[in-house]
Amino acid sequence: MQNLRDLIANVADTSANVLIEGETGTGKELVARCLHDFSRRHTRQFVALNCGGLPENLFESEIFGHEANAFTGAGKRRIGKIEHADGGTLFLDEVESMPLPLQIKLLRVLQERTLERLGSNQSVAVDCRVIAATKSDLDESSKAGEFRSDLYYRLNVVTLELPPLRERREDILQLFEHFLQQSSLRFDRAVPELDNQTLSNLMSHDWPGNVRELRNVAERFALGLPAFKKSGASGNNQGLAFAEAVEAFERNLLNDALQRSGGNLTQASLELGMAKTTLFDKVKKYGLSH
Repeated sequence: MQNLRDLIANVADTSANVLIEGETGTGKELVARCLHDFSRRHTRQFVALNCGGLPENLFESEIFGHEANAFTGAGKRRIGKIEHADGGTLFLDEVESMPLPLQIKLLRVLQERTLERLGSNQSVAVDCRVIAATKSDLDESSKAGEFRSDLYYRLNVVTLELPPLRERREDILQLFEHFLQQSSLRFDRAVPELDNQTLSNLMSHDWPGNVRELRNVAERFALGLPAFKKSGASGNNQGLAFAEAVEAFERNLLNDALQRSGGNLTQASLELGMAKTTLFDKVKKYGLSH
């Protein structure tokens, strides 16, 4: 996550198109907004469009706009999302859902920096940065003919990969406490104490909904409701005791550090702030490879 933050800071104030990859709930729009907020375009519009949330017959009008009487029901001119984002940032969420015919038109806009509203022959110059997000593998989709490869290469000048929450378990408690503070303030409730069973469930849950699901759990807990339903703590570690949950957390933390260091104990110990001898003992205890 630190590497991700550094990359965001490095590319934010550029005009490079960015493709954000990650599962549902990992925070793709949050990253897109960070890219916008830390760019020179931050004083202009951040325009978000969910490509999977529009019927295909409305998509073209929504993104490119239309002139009055361009089609039945078009009583007046409408400025599309791309034109509205002029000078700012256009965020295309679930871009893998964009219909193929419109992918061709979007590609032309990105190449020529102009567009034509529906019902018009006049070109309109646009200058917006495009940030796209996907929960799919667009490279594989393009190879399968489900997404235009030329648009894929145009969008992924910079690719940011957001890891799922289950791969960053060391962040779970910090994020949960942050969301718990926010929720308690919003609901005007005292911040409840975190009991051992909830802690165990937090650390052992698989988090298929990622950070969005974690926020939801924090809100329930702030309201004094059970954080998890009886069947909510899913996964192989369901029902772990507190000590076992802590051990599972520690094992994952050490294993991740070893993978990042390529198995170098000295480097991993420096990253973890742990004595090398202590790390060696724990690696042996958990049967980790290095």
